[in-house]
Amino acid sequence: MILVDSNIPMYLVGAPHAHKAQAQRLLENLIIERKRLVTDVEVLQEILHRYVSINRRDAIQRAFDVLLAMVDDVLKVDRITMERAKQIVLGYAQLSARDAVHLAVMEQNGIDQILSFDSGFDPFPKITRLS
Repeated sequence: MILVDSNIPMYLVGAPHAHKAQAQRLLENLIIERKRLVTDVEVLQEILHRYVSINRRDAIQRAFDVLLAMVDDVLKVDRITMERAKQIVLGYAQLSARDAVHLAVMEQNGIDQILSFDSGFDPFPKITRLS
């Protein structure tokens, strides 16, 4: 199982970018390999936050559609997840709060791979970032 980060659907629906073609190839290869792709509700929140902050509300639905079409499930974030995210962020000063939430979700669900261009995940042990 592989967690899909918010930057993947945003590159796919966004303006031309160096990672756009790479995101498309990575996703196509994972689908061909029949990998189980999941995301978490924080990724949906990140999409909302990003497109509202840059006044691109018109892109929100497309990004949601792309993300939800590629994943098999959207994993929840609950109090236990947030308690673990707090521990992670306090133990790894270089991690963002959002990355800590994703890592907590991954731990709780036995996921050790993330599809992301965010190198902030790299220092966390037992996690492989696919990019």
